[in-house]
Amino acid sequence: MVSEELLGSVRKHMSTVRVPAHYDRVYKDECQFSFDTPLSANGLYINLNSWQAFGQEYVEIDSKRSGQQLYLHELWHKVPLSAKERQKHEQTPEKLAIGGDSGFQVDGPARSIDKHSELVLLGDIIRVPLPCLDLPEVIINAVDAIQKHDSASKQDKVQVWEEQRPVSKYALGLHQEASTGKTIPSDPSQWACAETGVKENLWLNLSTGTIGSGRQNWDGTGENGAALRHFEATGSKYPLVVKLGTITPHGADVFSYAPDENDMVEDPKLAEHLSHWGINMMAMQKTEKTMAEAEIEANKDFEWSHITESGKQLMPMSGPGYVGLKNLGNSCYMNSILQALWMLPQLQRRYVDAAKQIYETAQDPVNDFPTQMAKLGVALSKGRTGAPPPSTAAPMEEDIPTSAIASKDAAGQVSGAGTTVKPSDSGEEEHNWVEPQAFKSLVGRGHADFSSGHQQDAREYFQHLLEVMTRAERTSMQRLGRPDQPPTADVFRFELEDRIQCMESSRLSYKRSLTNVLAMDIPVDAATNKDELEDFQEREAKRAKLKSENAHAYIQEDTSANSSGQAKHITADNADSEMVLPRVPFSACLAKWAGEEVMADYFSAAVGHKTQAKRFSRIANFPPYLMLQMNRYFVTEQWVAKKLEVLVDVPEQVDLEFLRGSGPQPHEQLQPEEPATSSPAGGLGALAAAAAEQQQASVQPDPEIVNQLVGMGFSENGSKRAAVATQNMGAEGAMEWVLGHMEDANFNEPMSQPPETAAPSQTSTAGSASAGPAADPETVMMLVSMGFTDAQAAAALKACHGSLERAADWLFSHADDLDFAVAAVNGAAAPEAATSTQDAAPSKLDDGPGQYDLVGMVSHMGRNTACGHYVCHLKKKGKWVIYNDEKVAISENPPRDLAYMYLFRRKDVAEQ
Repeated sequence: MVSEELLGSVRKHMSTVRVPAHYDRVYKDECQFSFDTPLSANGLYINLNSWQAFGQEYVEIDSKRSGQQLYLHELWHKVPLSAKERQKHEQTPEKLAIGGDSGFQVDGPARSIDKHSELVLLGDIIRVPLPCLDLPEVIINAVDAIQKHDSASKQDKVQVWEEQRPVSKYALGLHQEASTGKTIPSDPSQWACAETGVKENLWLNLSTGTIGSGRQNWDGTGENGAALRHFEATGSKYPLVVKLGTITPHGADVFSYAPDENDMVEDPKLAEHLSHWGINMMAMQKTEKTMAEAEIEANKDFEWSHITESGKQLMPMSGPGYVGLKNLGNSCYMNSILQALWMLPQLQRRYVDAAKQIYETAQDPVNDFPTQMAKLGVALSKGRTGAPPPSTAAPMEEDIPTSAIASKDAAGQVSGAGTTVKPSDSGEEEHNWVEPQAFKSLVGRGHADFSSGHQQDAREYFQHLLEVMTRAERTSMQRLGRPDQPPTADVFRFELEDRIQCMESSRLSYKRSLTNVLAMDIPVDAATNKDELEDFQEREAKRAKLKSENAHAYIQEDTSANSSGQAKHITADNADSEMVLPRVPFSACLAKWAGEEVMADYFSAAVGHKTQAKRFSRIANFPPYLMLQMNRYFVTEQWVAKKLEVLVDVPEQVDLEFLRGSGPQPHEQLQPEEPATSSPAGGLGALAAAAAEQQQASVQPDPEIVNQLVGMGFSENGSKRAAVATQNMGAEGAMEWVLGHMEDANFNEPMSQPPETAAPSQTSTAGSASAGPAADPETVMMLVSMGFTDAQAAAALKACHGSLERAADWLFSHADDLDFAVAAVNGAAAPEAATSTQDAAPSKLDDGPGQYDLVGMVSHMGRNTACGHYVCHLKKKGKWVIYNDEKVAISENPPRDLAYMYLFRRKDVAEQ
């Protein structure tokens, strides 16, 4: 029974209580400023107005910020399952998937939860155990709705995903020959290849009913390709085959030999097509490995074991700097990139050191990037995991003073930096990870790929995250640490310099483009172990032949250079054979990147037509941190994503100074249309582009050329620029110009002096800066609220003809030379320091010596970036550490030869 006095205190605040409806979002399972959960030592306090939860340390900050006093306090305790109950959660994956009944499991075993709830009135330090029927009805309804409501994070989660296979275009109208009584026996022992008699890896042609063996793999494994030869022998008209032994009521492996597909596909009418040959799909059972299972096994045998270091007794790590990230369902690409980024001391100073200020100034923590970034940084760098206490029940706290609510420190549960993980009394491993669901939802919001639960390309996410971070920092810089410093992403930014020489006129042009990833191709033909590779492929081919002939062993003389004169004994079983991959030196990759590239269809303004040119790439500045990507993945002519199976020996120290670009030299002759400056990526880019436009103001873009380019998919504004830049000399030359300038920041913007309406007398001057319609004040204020000045906002709107969305993009795309861009738009004189195009600094980019230390790697396992798994290795305090989602441990053999992305730190940059 609750006293009337206590109820009176509660009623004073019940007008602030809101009851969440079905479509409202309730953030009840995690603190907005930390990773505390109801299972943490002090539980969570849920705001009864905003439905946002806060840990005991931060609830006072929320109360002062929102004025709310009534909170629902949830404190839970977990009870471990028995050994028998835990066993049913252990399984071997059968699908190349994260989550689901047969995929790699994301969540650990379920537990029984003991839940305690109470209503808390902060100001009066009142606690009312729940349920309590004496409370006002609106409070009872609000508490009940919050407890029954799915949390926002649960709504955002997508726990099951597997590699998506496209529906074959040949499936719906598939031609099937008359069976004339021919049926495929249901007994697998009666299946055999019609050509060779092989009884393994058999594929049924759905059109002809012919059974053939699968084709040989690149390394010599597999069968002899009878099914493919049958497809070719029948005029390549019947492309769909199904793998016998994988047919179940739920589906089967279907492959298309058609050149425009040439991959695993889906057949929506598979049951009907199988029935034509007497196969009852509903009665079939799986007798062979699916292609996904075979790939998983292959990964475990080599790539998976090598990258994740499975099978080794690695020493687990915990504490500050050694916290894992939970896999949310194919989120390992995000986890790996985040672990690598938090190596940067710049992030620590900007977000972790200023966390309290960021939290106190957050208007909406859920949708505030600085808040979510600081929350994540505090967890990873300080070990604030919100880990629950040991699995023992405990009573609710009683009347904890509000001063104590803000003083308790969840970090007290964390072991010291770099300590090993110790099991609890229940035998469970210490909770040493956090679940970044809110961060993933915020950063991926509105993005077609990163808002999904599918696997993604880590490099693309890295660049997307840096862009999101930069925009957030520009609009919230005063809330962050080191507001006088440039955006954090600048530590990765550098310019690539392309030197292009016309082979007919010897004239040169220089192009600079801004980027944050150095991508390198791998020259497989430069492998240093060709003999070993050929020997391995020969052995595997002979094993395949033995299997096809049902033989057991093959003996031949060993004629290799390192032979001991003994015969080689090759068995049909390849269990004793270790996979051999091409091994390419890192120096060969550098040489290929820096080497000469011949451009066959280069439009040279010096000669007025297309000709050949030589292109060399160099690096204009060396950033504090260099992210290098090995292009292990490619797309075939049939637009099928594939992986390049190759080893690259990347050293832990590299010297790239020989790749430094020098820019135009005094003795060089440049192409006539090229100013001797950098492109818009450089400091004078916008000014040079505007000057070029003024010189071309009298040229009218040829409508026919513009229409042809637009028909190819290019923008109208970019097409007009191309026509004018090439003096209307033809669609081919204009298209060549487009291909070389598509990445220019102003490519899709209208020309500041529209050629079709401008007269020579209308060329902008300093005195005409105010020409044109005045910008809408409300639109200007919206841009100003994003962190730009009135003058910058007005110039952006002027350049984009009043479009708010395009003006915002214009401002961000010219962030590196904004003063020059504004001056060019307004027709004003450039700053005095930039009057000389030769002497002016090309940009504000950080530069230093080109010597680097390798400090991080992101590796990928799988046949393309749309499936598989990512792992991160980081070098901390002289030791390599593996971050495999939730698992963190000392690495014994970091996979420097198999990584996808490499993080280098410049030698003159201080280690954290």
